[in-house]
Amino acid sequence: MRFFIELSYNGKVYHGWQNQPDAISVQEVLENTLSTILKQDIAVVGAGRTDTGVHASQMFAHFDFDKKLSEQIVFKLNSFLPKDIAITAIFEVKADAHARFNALSRTYHYKISTSKNVFNSDFAYALQKSLDVELMNTACEILLQYKDFQCFSKVKTDVKTYYCKLIKAQWDVVNDELVFTIRADRFLRNMVRAIVGTLINIGLGKLELEKLHDILKSKDRGEAGFSVPAHGLYLVNVEYPESIKKSN
Repeated sequence: MRFFIELSYNGKVYHGWQNQPDAISVQEVLENTLSTILKQDIAVVGAGRTDTGVHASQMFAHFDFDKKLSEQIVFKLNSFLPKDIAITAIFEVKADAHARFNALSRTYHYKISTSKNVFNSDFAYALQKSLDVELMNTACEILLQYKDFQCFSKVKTDVKTYYCKLIKAQWDVVNDELVFTIRADRFLRNMVRAIVGTLINIGLGKLELEKLHDILKSKDRGEAGFSVPAHGLYLVNVEYPESIKKSN
């Protein structure tokens, strides 16, 4: 039987989601915990890869197990897992459901702290500079006109296409933070952080708005802005079709 597991994690101490040969990852901790509790080697497949230091308030993964799960499985997992990883739910899905390939969209938030805050230094990028948020949102409208985002992709990455269907890109002021919301069917490696860095340059007046068209058309990572720090980035939503769930 195949199961989906919904979880969240604070990415501060992890070298991303995916297993690494010489570094701790969220996937490794989750697999080890599941294997211990279910007394069977369990491999999990995530909805995507988050980089070192990136957080997730909603991540999904799937795994296969040949027995019904205890009603206490979520409680047991949370008891075994470290405090920076939490399980929200586990549910059975159809045998061919896939956490990565069946995802319809993924949504990220990037948080910028606009004033010194001792409580969010690990969870938002501190930038106490005046940003033109209206201009940055105008730049977002330009992003929505394009499909090829190679200029924002990490250079050495194994992908067949740089095309992404961008659904939403928007900045909002939330108390003393600027929150960037971006939603797409898929994302390239480092894409969100590179987009945010480029939009910050526009907001600071370091980059002309119309130059964004040239950057996107260039397909050159060197033309785009800097990559913002990982600790301000959150995977906040992964959307799936209802049809993946197994009907009882």
